[in-house]
Amino acid sequence: MKTNRKFEHFVAPVEETPLLATDAVKVDEAPLSLWADAWRKLRRRPLFIISAVMIALIIVVAVFPGLFTQVAPDNGCELANSNGAPTEGHPLGFTFQGCDIYSRIIHGTQASLMVGVFSVISVLIIGVTFGALAGFFGGWVDTFFARLGDIFFALPIVLGALVLTQLPLMRENRGVGTVVLVLVVLGWPQMARITRGAVIEVRNADFVTAARSLGVSKMGSLLSHVLPNALAPIIVLATMELGVFIVAEATLSFLGIGMPGSVMSWGNDISAAQSSIRTNPAVLLYPATALSITVLSFIMLGDALRDALDPKSRQR
Repeated sequence: MKTNRKFEHFVAPVEETPLLATDAVKVDEAPLSLWADAWRKLRRRPLFIISAVMIALIIVVAVFPGLFTQVAPDNGCELANSNGAPTEGHPLGFTFQGCDIYSRIIHGTQASLMVGVFSVISVLIIGVTFGALAGFFGGWVDTFFARLGDIFFALPIVLGALVLTQLPLMRENRGVGTVVLVLVVLGWPQMARITRGAVIEVRNADFVTAARSLGVSKMGSLLSHVLPNALAPIIVLATMELGVFIVAEATLSFLGIGMPGSVMSWGNDISAAQSSIRTNPAVLLYPATALSITVLSFIMLGDALRDALDPKSRQR
């Protein structure tokens, strides 16, 4: 049965609604890109500012150690100063061998930072290449790199380093290059997996399909359109892994399979402090503190970048 009942609808007058100011859009301003929007958020975050300042200071110390100490870290060792207390010109005291602790920490920054930087650069080259090819092309290419990565994922970093450093070529040429090579061989699969996931997420986007329809080759589309839009998680992981690799170098040096004793690094200083930990714990405390501050700085920077570049992880 049909009814002709009419229902009244109430519509609020436009002037009584507060939507005009809320919905106002500045059409004369160009939209911000992902990187411009990320920078606008980063420069307002104290976490980013603090970590960036700390990292900048660490880099200056590594590049210009002479600006912070005039004491030779290796030639000024005197057994008469063994485990000595701080004195004028030696603010942190002396090691068991009579070496200035402060000078060794300043000069040891260079080797530890070099290992982290070179390891991250090498891991980026290998991991991003393998992960991008696997994620974009799929099929047997994806299967091959996935199984190859699983092989290295199954090796714990300490166990794998023990095996690799016992090879004749590695054992006879211990140094920064050897440690970097070990960390790269064992560390690239994580970067490859993150890159693969980011590329898979971007490869089916409309702008990639449009580029392919206009005649852009697969490799050109990967390099020009997919990778630039998949860099956010890669940059975040690279920042965090830099700190992880610095810790890994210290761990390997502590175990005696990393840097040779002739190279000044925080890991070697921590290892050498074992004999004095009961009588003079400061010998261990100072290089460990420098290591912790450096790693914490890179982790803080990675957290800030993740929040700025990844909209899904931003706090609401």
